[in-house]
Amino acid sequence: MKPTEGRHRVVIEEIQPQIEAGRYPAKRVLGDIVEISAAIFADGHDHVAARLLYRHKSQHKPIAIPFTAVNNDIWAAKFPVDQLGTWYFTIEAWIDHFDTWVHDLGKRLAAQPDPQQPTQQVGPQDIPLALRIGANLIDAASSRATGSDTTRLKLFARQFRSLAEENRPFYTPPPLAEIIDLMAKYPDLSFSTTYPTELPLWVDRERARYSSWYELFPRSASSTPGKHGTLADVETHLPEIAAMGFDILYMPPIHPIGVAFRKGPNNSVTAQPGDEGSPWAIGAPEGGHTAIHPKLGTLADFDSLVAAAKANNLELALDIAFQCSPDHPWVKEHPEWFNHRPDGTIQYAENPPKKYQDIYPLNFESSDWRALWAALYGVFKFWIDHGVRVFRVDNPHTKALPFWEWCIAEVHKSTPEAIFLAEAFTRPHVMYSLAKGGFTQSYTYFTWRTDKPGLQEYFEEITTPPVSDFFRPNVWPNTPDILHEQLQNPDPIQRRAIFQQRVILAATLSANYGIYGPAYELLEWRPAKPSPGKTGSEEYLDSEKYQIRTWDHTSPDSIAPLLTQLNQIRRTNPALQRNETLHFHPCDNPQILCYSKSTPAHANSILMAVNLDPSNEQAATINLDMGKLGLPWQGPFIVEDLLTGTRYNWHDQWNYVALKPTATAHIFRIVNL
Repeated sequence: MKPTEGRHRVVIEEIQPQIEAGRYPAKRVLGDIVEISAAIFADGHDHVAARLLYRHKSQHKPIAIPFTAVNNDIWAAKFPVDQLGTWYFTIEAWIDHFDTWVHDLGKRLAAQPDPQQPTQQVGPQDIPLALRIGANLIDAASSRATGSDTTRLKLFARQFRSLAEENRPFYTPPPLAEIIDLMAKYPDLSFSTTYPTELPLWVDRERARYSSWYELFPRSASSTPGKHGTLADVETHLPEIAAMGFDILYMPPIHPIGVAFRKGPNNSVTAQPGDEGSPWAIGAPEGGHTAIHPKLGTLADFDSLVAAAKANNLELALDIAFQCSPDHPWVKEHPEWFNHRPDGTIQYAENPPKKYQDIYPLNFESSDWRALWAALYGVFKFWIDHGVRVFRVDNPHTKALPFWEWCIAEVHKSTPEAIFLAEAFTRPHVMYSLAKGGFTQSYTYFTWRTDKPGLQEYFEEITTPPVSDFFRPNVWPNTPDILHEQLQNPDPIQRRAIFQQRVILAATLSANYGIYGPAYELLEWRPAKPSPGKTGSEEYLDSEKYQIRTWDHTSPDSIAPLLTQLNQIRRTNPALQRNETLHFHPCDNPQILCYSKSTPAHANSILMAVNLDPSNEQAATINLDMGKLGLPWQGPFIVEDLLTGTRYNWHDQWNYVALKPTATAHIFRIVNL
C-alpha cells in the first residue's frame, strides 16, 4: 500500500525499555536517570538526528532532548524522573541535511589540491558550489528561527555565499561550531519520523526497589503462652523489629474468621471448641474484609498501630486475600459472586489433593462482575484511608488478570505510592503477567533454587532486561506455607548453617527480601508430615495458620543478631539496594557461589562468597571479573569482610576463599586503596 507521505525516510525500532510494544509500562524508581535506547537509521549516507520527547502524565507538552549515537545505528538518551506515577516517552528522528553537509564539506576541503604540491593528482572539489548549498540550508533554517537567531542565521548564509563568490583556488575550513549549535536549535522536521506510540513508564517510590520484610501473626504476639494476641501486643514488638533493621512489618489477614468448616490445628478438618481457625477463612457475622477480628482489637487500635509503626520507621503491610468463609456477609448478600455446584451448594476451594472447605473462592465470571470488582477495589480503598500503603496479595494468580490491571491502576490514580506484592508461586508467564499488569514486587522461585547452577541461572533471568524492566523479585527463604526440605534438618549445627546460608543469599541476591519472622529467626524446622528418608510436606508442624504459637525470642537458637547485621550491611551499602549490577564470578568449586553488586562508578562494590554446603568446609579459587568491581586487572587491593571486620590483601583476578559451615559466607566490601 502506498503511504500518504513517502518522504519519511528514517526508521525507528528496537526501543528499550518497552513491555509488549507499550501494552504495559516499564518500571523505574523516583530519582532514577532513565536511559532510552533505539535503533535509528535511514537509507543511503545521509546523516540522521533524533530527539527524545518525554513527559509526566500531568504534563501536556513533552520535554525534548537530543539522542546521542552509540554505535551501529544504536542511539541513546537519558532523562530524570522526579514524580511518581506514569510517564510517557517517544522518539522523533529526521534526516539531518545540514550535518550531512558539514561532513561532506569537511571531506571536500581535505581533498583539495594542495598549492604546495602542484603534481598532486586530485580533481576540483566544487567547494564554492558546496558553500552555496550550505547557505541555502542556513537560509531555510532562518525561516524556522525566532528572535535574533533569525538575523544571525541570515548573516551566516550571506557570509557563505560571499565566500563562494571569491572562488578561491584553495579554501581553509571556515569556523562552523557556532553555526552548528544554532542550526541544531531549528531542525527541518518536514519529513521527520515520529514513533507512533507514546511508550509508558511507571515510577514507584524507593521502597519498591529496596525493602526488608518481617512477617508475624498478630494472634501469636502475646507474651502469655496460649493467650490470643492483639494489635496492641503487636505494637509492643515494633521496637525490636525495627532494631533488627526491617522496614516493613507484614501481618496475615486480621479479619473475623468464619466458624463453618473451621480448620483445627495442623489443618485438621474438624475444629474443636476454642480452635481459632485459619486467618485466611475471612468473614463472620462481625464483618468481612474491612472488619477487624474482635480478639485483635478495634479499628482505633489498628490506627494506633499504623501510627506507632511510622514512629519506629516501619511500614505496615496488610494481607489482602480475596476469598470468603461460608460465614462472610458477601455469601448471603451476593451469592452470585460465587460458583454454585449442581446440588446448589457453593464450591469451596480445592488444590487437589488439598481441600479448603473453610474457603469459598470468588467467581470472576459472575454476571455481576462489575459490582464484584468495585467491592474488591473498595477493600483497598478502605485500608488506604486508614494509612496502609503496602499490600501483600494472596494468590493473585487465581483471580482474573484483567481485574488486577484495572484495580491496581485505579488505586494508583489517587495513591501512586501504594506497593503491591504478588504472592503467586505459579507458572512463569502468569507470574510475569501479574508484574506487567501492575504488581510492584513478586515472590520468586528462590525457595526451590538450592544449587549453584539453579541460583545463577534464575537470578540472571530476573535481574536483567527484559524481565527486570517489569518484574521486581522479593526473595523469601520461608513463608507460613513453605518450609523447604533444606530447612527440615534435625541436626542443630547443620540446621543453623542452612538457615544462615539461605537468609544471607536472600538478603544479598535481591534488594527486596523477607522472612516469616519468628519461625525463621528461631530456626523452626519441624514439618507436619515427615516420612522416612524423604520430606513429606512443606507445611509446618503446629502451623500458625491454624493455631496460636508462643515464640521465645530470648532463645539461644535465635539468629536475630545475624538478621540485624545483614540489614545494617544492606542499609550502609547502596550496592545491595539494587539488582541491575548483579554479576556472578566463576570459581572452581560447585559448592561456592560468588557474585557481586556495585553502585555507579563503583563507589561501593560488594563481593559475596557463599558456602552452599551446610555440612562441610568448602574452598575455591575465584576468577574475579575485575571490571565489574571497578578494579584494574593487575595489582593489589583490599577486601573487608563486613560480617567479621577482617581485612584481606588480595592481588589480581585469582583469589582463594575457604568457608566452614559455621562461617557460611563472606560479604566483602572492596576497599579503595
